[in-house]
Amino acid sequence: MGLLERIRLSKEPEETPEEKTAHEALEIIEEKISQISPFRVVFASISALLVLSASVLALVWLVPYDRVSVDVIYKQSGSSHIVLAEINNQGSRAIESVSLDIVFMDDDAEIQRIHFESDLISAHKSVAGDELEMIVNGESVWENYTIEIIFSYDNYRGPVYERTTMEVGTWTLELFTLRAPLKIL
Repeated sequence: MGLLERIRLSKEPEETPEEKTAHEALEIIEEKISQISPFRVVFASISALLVLSASVLALVWLVPYDRVSVDVIYKQSGSSHIVLAEINNQGSRAIESVSLDIVFMDDDAEIQRIHFESDLISAHKSVAGDELEMIVNGESVWENYTIEIIFSYDNYRGPVYERTTMEVGTWTLELFTLRAPLKIL
């Protein structure tokens, strides 16, 4: 009698309690998996996506954040320079006491200045128009100039002051954005 014959004739050992518990758990899992259908998987996925989207939307509208920017466009036109500006309040709260000065300079000498003030800019609004346009006549379009932007406003945290300069004149059309960092709460 060889080894293979002894193995065939040997009795299978009885299951231990751990193996019995494992087999019972496997049977329960197989029963539960048989109840899952593709329709239920798709429905659960769509439900989770809707809950996640609603949460993100609620955070955007409910959590206060501050995001204010000033867009500036510089254009050379014939024998003049044109500077256009737009104030964007993309934050979730209004800003107050808004003040914007745009100074057109040549070698630190002021050539022309515009000043804009507003008591209030509502949330998710922008302001542009004739008060934020500057036309500088009579200056050479062959020179390089500096545009200085002085921007201040009050938000729910207190006063904000920003000042920056931009070198222009290399190109006939230049775009700049003065953007404060995103501040949440």
